[in-house]
Amino acid sequence: MMWYDGGWGWGGWIVMTVVMVLFWAVLIVGLIALVRYLNGARHHQQPGPPASSADGGWQAGRAENLLAERFARGEIDEDEYKRRLAFLREHR
Repeated sequence: MMWYDGGWGWGGWIVMTVVMVLFWAVLIVGLIALVRYLNGARHHQQPGPPASSADGGWQAGRAENLLAERFARGEIDEDEYKRRLAFLREHR
């Protein structure tokens, strides 16, 4: 009676161990995915009002913002900035 395990044997213990490990793995991966989803949704929001369709839509505004950032960081000079900005506004 001391070694009575309900008839599961070693196979039952192995199955229980695998199921428990899978349960915790799915739970942890699910929590990580939820945190990344919620964190990513917060970071992708544009500050301020979105560009209107009359201004060329949000893509043109985003391209101009990226160009301005590159100019501010010193990656491009003033002549190249003006030339690329004129090109972007010309091809809306």
